[in-house]
Amino acid sequence: MKKMLPWLITILLAITLIVLAAFLLMNKWFSDSSGNAVNDSVSSVETKNLTADEIVAMTSEINEIKTNLADPDYIVSINFAFQLNSESSKEEFEKIKEIKIKPLIIKALADAKPQELNGAAGKDQLCSKLVNIINNTLTDGKLTQVEMTAFVVTTI
Repeated sequence: MKKMLPWLITILLAITLIVLAAFLLMNKWFSDSSGNAVNDSVSSVETKNLTADEIVAMTSEINEIKTNLADPDYIVSINFAFQLNSESSKEEFEKIKEIKIKPLIIKALADAKPQELNGAAGKDQLCSKLVNIINNTLTDGKLTQVEMTAFVVTTI
């Protein structure tokens, strides 16, 4: 028994260190940090309380975008409402929405998998991504909010 005691202590110490290392590394490997930078930059965009008429005056819609997702067996049909920070930025948005904005949306959807768009978190992440992409395109004003007004994912 005296010869086995140092071995038992060494084995227990080794197991304890392995479990401790696994626990510390688990947070690093399995953390969900895929959208934090996107969500952080979207939260920095200021939103103020607006009346219904002001919201309508600063909101533009793109309807019936139909495209394939990253998985070629799935297609999506989606409508968006874009709220901008001023009426002048809405005018600019209206001018370029068919030639600049719609292709950006199609590219963003082409990278998305159907599983990524499930649930509110997936839809919010897509909207956050679109806010960042579209704000890089706009020269006058900023996009403050993107909402999905219709959303259907189906297999081919």
